[in-house]
Amino acid sequence: PSLSDLKDLLSYETIFENGTRTLTEVNVLGPVLDPVGNTTTQRSLRKKRQIYGTDSRFSIYDKRFMTNFPFNTAVKISTGCSGVLISPKHVLTAAHCLHDGKDYVKGSKRLRVGLMKTKSRGDGRKRKGAKRNGMPSFQWTRVKSSHIPKGWFKGVSEDIALDYDYAVLELKRPHKRKYMELGISPTIKMMPRSMIHFSGFDNDRSGQLVYRFCSISDESNDLLYQYCDAEPGSTGSGVYLRLKEPNKKQWKRKIIAVYSGHQWVDVNGEQQDYNVAVRITPLKYAQICFWLHGNDGNCTQG
Repeated sequence: PSLSDLKDLLSYETIFENGTRTLTEVNVLGPVLDPVGNTTTQRSLRKKRQIYGTDSRFSIYDKRFMTNFPFNTAVKISTGCSGVLISPKHVLTAAHCLHDGKDYVKGSKRLRVGLMKTKSRGDGRKRKGAKRNGMPSFQWTRVKSSHIPKGWFKGVSEDIALDYDYAVLELKRPHKRKYMELGISPTIKMMPRSMIHFSGFDNDRSGQLVYRFCSISDESNDLLYQYCDAEPGSTGSGVYLRLKEPNKKQWKRKIIAVYSGHQWVDVNGEQQDYNVAVRITPLKYAQICFWLHGNDGNCTQG
């Protein structure tokens, strides 16, 4: 896209708890790098199943893992998706969890986020209606506002809407727990063993936190194509890997993409099916960082 196109695609709509909306236009300065090259185009056809061969997902039952980092950064969205904590007050998820491209989905105007509980009240005795062992319970909190890039809206971006399938939710109250940091998605060649990880709440494993990891099969400027087993309900999960800290020897887990779902993809004229994640590019990193901080002063590191 040209600079003019990017300004339009990266402009964003904010919807507030009371239903009011604002449109914010952005400016893109300087040249836009094209390190990968777009070799793929997307089609809107989705398959029902998103499992390839043997199901390689892991259900996290042990609360020692479930309620500790990084698994406890996974959250449930009241519209039926997953998300990930990326600040004391913000959640990253997929745009389609709030908006279908034409209008806001049912329940999006009274959106809530479910955080897995780390402790139960009471003296430890099992209460009526309590979750059985291995099934997380949730503390639900209301969403104050939501940001969606204009590129997701149909009629604006047309066939590249999938590239902008991400959104950020601002919670009414801070959650007071550890969260995942954002990072800029490297190319496949620069990824450690080309492996990615994400956890979410797949519909076919009701109430369970499900973890998976896999390698990346292909990429475009904005998307990662992979065969991580996943089912509806896990869309919106934060995709992470270990990135080396700038000017340090330390490696840290960082969110580098958002899981969007299953797509048929035209790869060099041949139709292939993949599970797709939306990459956090430098421009998207700057945009999301601005949503988190309200300024660009803290958005120089990715």
